[in-house]
Amino acid sequence: MLNPLKNVVVIGDRILLKPLEASNKTGSGLYLPPSVKERDAVHTGLVVRVGPGYPIPVNQDGDEIFRSENPENVKYLPLQVKEGDEALYLHASGHEIEIDGEQYVIISQNAVLLVMRPEVPDDIDGILRD
Repeated sequence: MLNPLKNVVVIGDRILLKPLEASNKTGSGLYLPPSVKERDAVHTGLVVRVGPGYPIPVNQDGDEIFRSENPENVKYLPLQVKEGDEALYLHASGHEIEIDGEQYVIISQNAVLLVMRPEVPDDIDGILRD
């Protein structure tokens, strides 16, 4: 089976998340309708892909980018979030997309409140298939 995320490139400080199902039952045993879960301010998701980070300026003169043979001399400050993390994020800051019939959310690292970092396996795609 082909991996639909193989060619997905996340830009800048963006993060691609696979939303995790929230419980539809309260602690006291009441069942909640789906509309209540959708309006929750904070959601949980599995980090699938991360962008390169925040671009930082490179020390060079103004004309050097035009003379350079390699115009991709951009340096990045990496993100704290890593693939495989479980992230608590602000739902209102996300943009929902569908890739190959699966739902995903794109957010900025600024929308992440915290991450829970288990031991990350070498193959993140194995987690997504489960």
